[in-house]
Amino acid sequence: MKTDLPKTILLAEYAPPAYQVSTIDLEFRLDPHATRVTATSRFDRMAGAAADAPLVLDGAGLRLVSIMIDGAPVGPDRYDQQEERLVIRGVPAGFVLTVITEIDPAGNTALEGLYQSNGIFCTQCEAEGFRKITYFPDRPDVMARYRTTIIGDPVVLPVMLSNGNPVADETGPDGLRRIVWEDPFPKPSYLFALVAGDLALHEDSFTTISGRSVALRLYVEPRNADKCAHAMASLKKALAWDETAYGREYDLDIYMIVAVDDFNMGAMENKGLNVFNSKYILARPDTATDADYAGIEAVVAHEYFHNWTGNRITCRDWFQLSLKEGLTVFREQQFVADHQSAAVSRIHDVRVLRAAQFPEDAGPTAHPVRPDSYIEISNFYTSTVYNKGAEVIRMLHTLIGEDAYRRGMDLYFQRHDGQAVTCEDFIRAHADANDLDLGDFFRWYVQAGTPEVSVDTRHDPDAGTFDVTFTQTLAPTPGQPVKQPMVVPVRAALIGPDGAPLPMMLANEPADAPQAGALERVLVLSDRVTRFTFMQLPERPVPSLLRGFSAPVKLDTRAEDADLAFLMGHDDDPFNRWEAAQTYAIRVIHRLIADIGAGRPLVLPLEFREAFTRTITDDALDPALVAEALTLPGESYLAETMSRIDVEGITTARQFVRREIGRSLEPQLIALFDRLEAAEAGQPYAFETAAVGRRSLANLCLAYLGAAGGAAGLERAERRFATATNMTDALGGLLVLADQPGELSQPAFDAFYDRWKDEPLVVDKWFMVQATASRPDALDHVLTLMEHPAFSMRNPNRVRSLIGAFAASNPQGFHAADGRGYEFLADQIVALDAMNPQIAARLVGPFKRWRRYDDRRQGMMRAALERIMSRKSLSRDVYEMVTKSLA
Repeated sequence: MKTDLPKTILLAEYAPPAYQVSTIDLEFRLDPHATRVTATSRFDRMAGAAADAPLVLDGAGLRLVSIMIDGAPVGPDRYDQQEERLVIRGVPAGFVLTVITEIDPAGNTALEGLYQSNGIFCTQCEAEGFRKITYFPDRPDVMARYRTTIIGDPVVLPVMLSNGNPVADETGPDGLRRIVWEDPFPKPSYLFALVAGDLALHEDSFTTISGRSVALRLYVEPRNADKCAHAMASLKKALAWDETAYGREYDLDIYMIVAVDDFNMGAMENKGLNVFNSKYILARPDTATDADYAGIEAVVAHEYFHNWTGNRITCRDWFQLSLKEGLTVFREQQFVADHQSAAVSRIHDVRVLRAAQFPEDAGPTAHPVRPDSYIEISNFYTSTVYNKGAEVIRMLHTLIGEDAYRRGMDLYFQRHDGQAVTCEDFIRAHADANDLDLGDFFRWYVQAGTPEVSVDTRHDPDAGTFDVTFTQTLAPTPGQPVKQPMVVPVRAALIGPDGAPLPMMLANEPADAPQAGALERVLVLSDRVTRFTFMQLPERPVPSLLRGFSAPVKLDTRAEDADLAFLMGHDDDPFNRWEAAQTYAIRVIHRLIADIGAGRPLVLPLEFREAFTRTITDDALDPALVAEALTLPGESYLAETMSRIDVEGITTARQFVRREIGRSLEPQLIALFDRLEAAEAGQPYAFETAAVGRRSLANLCLAYLGAAGGAAGLERAERRFATATNMTDALGGLLVLADQPGELSQPAFDAFYDRWKDEPLVVDKWFMVQATASRPDALDHVLTLMEHPAFSMRNPNRVRSLIGAFAASNPQGFHAADGRGYEFLADQIVALDAMNPQIAARLVGPFKRWRRYDDRRQGMMRAALERIMSRKSLSRDVYEMVTKSLA
């Protein structure tokens, strides 16, 4: 057991720094194993700090060469070099500090700070990576202007980049190139970036709303030069959209993006120099799926939007992380809704929330959108901070309206530009701009957990009234046993028997009230029980509640099956049409699980099959929405709907439904697939909504046909895989073949790898499809793949595509009754912790719900967690995740 326990950092203990930094001049002499960093910074004591306050600098894994203050050497008697601190005593009120350190980029397997991979020098400084470059107050509320000099061999490193604009570039008598970059905007150290290597340039330009020309530069490895066009187009869309939607104009002369293969995160918004995981930049129709194209457009926009919500205005401390991430995710979601299918993008938002954030809220690592403690900040880049944080902003937007929201954002930008601020500052800007009291709404930032809202309805035909009663509960979470009710905006409509929305007139409401008689209105819940009575309704309406998923809650409408089928066919809110289909499917699967437990024969209800048939045969519906509506809830989300997770029951029932749909609707599915395939035949690939929808629905039809195992479906899957001209269709065929016996699947896997073995991102897909395939030897196959020459534990994408995909997305294999999946994952976490603690900590996730399983599995998962904890050299990252999971 670990005895040297890591310290818990508390929000309540926040204190401003004793010294601020106004400027920092960095010089890097690049060398793979001995890069020398000279940092020269201007420090000034803060008002209120003690005159004898020591200078405390962060630093980790550094070789200290020398320290000088105002040009004079500082001897060892004046400083203490601790494990992750450098404390200098007797410093003046204002001074210039020069620190020289040496680091080993090539040996940096954690991919934090400055590292070298595939010959490319690259930085990742968020959250606390800058301390692995030099000694510095590595905290977001220390903001300085950066000037960076990079010195390197121009033959080996023809491209050398940093934040801001280049101000000098020369080659010295020693043959080394010296390039100087200057960033005019103060920023915290986590936004520093440096990249150097042999990179190809894809270039374009953008003219801002005020007429300035901005150079857009996208750098990739030379072999990827033909995969940049979509990312560049996405960037230009984002620049234009932010000017219109938020009034935000880009502020430098150059905007640069670099794509690298080895990167812990998806992307990083460093000021003027974004560093991306290549997964979110590189796209060509034959190597990237529609989902990849959509992800690139979203992530490129997200990182650009950080220029204002994260860079120009940043966080005071890391507890405020959602101030930039939740807000920027919401801005990204707005952008995507404007450029892709709004209905489908909203469904995807909610799928992510339910698959990742709802389990987080219900588990041992539950925390508020603004946490109040952490051990390792890297562990708090969570779905709660990002996705639930975005839902909080969306609720604010819903509650106060578009115009008021824009006034609040304008005031926020005006008031806090160039500052490091808090979540309270953000909410206060909206309150002040609109003369509102948002005190109760702020509970969404400080209370953890997912509110559960149950609905009771009562119709009185004689009085023509319809009562809707909402009851809100919020279960205890770690450290928060008692909760106050949340402010919950419920977008609602009442659907009449003819399928049309009805006017909504509340009892005792003036006829000229703002929402009186509207066909849709926002009902605001702020108490544990809230009742609304609607008038002039002689016939019982069907309520359509939480339209567009207007709040991140679990809603139990207690609707009858007939009402769900009615909403599937008539609701004018596309999200709620999808939601009705999901709720109906969950209900059917739960009943089948009960039948399995009781030993009863399994039968797919006729009403469910008929509703399914009506949907796929309705040519008037958007194919993309049909594909979403007819996609069954995933096994992970189904698990979240059970108090005790029945692994075998979920898998058996869900597979039965898929098989029965494919078998009983085979003629309709074949006809629809053939029609959709014919519509795409001969057409060049286009990432546009209609074409994406057709491909999505065709592949769904193929998946159901494949689940049934009929010859017609398998023949189409083999043909689609063999003849596809784009990766979306090829992968659609491969996914069907992957679940078939080896004589069908293995030749397809071999052919896929032979064709794409030189494309790392496509090889990631090859690993992922095999890791998630339904096969009795799933774990043994994963172990075999780990010995494949293309697999590397040092590449985060490869780890996620094989080990992470198996543990998170193959419940049948991972939760096999013998417990080998748990032992395997524990082994990989321990092995990874020694080289990349961030990636290792994220692999702990599948263990966090161990208490929700049967007694035997609980015991095996707990034993795996305890074995990890027994390691003496466990990182803070993994230690925090495991201790909280066991608590």
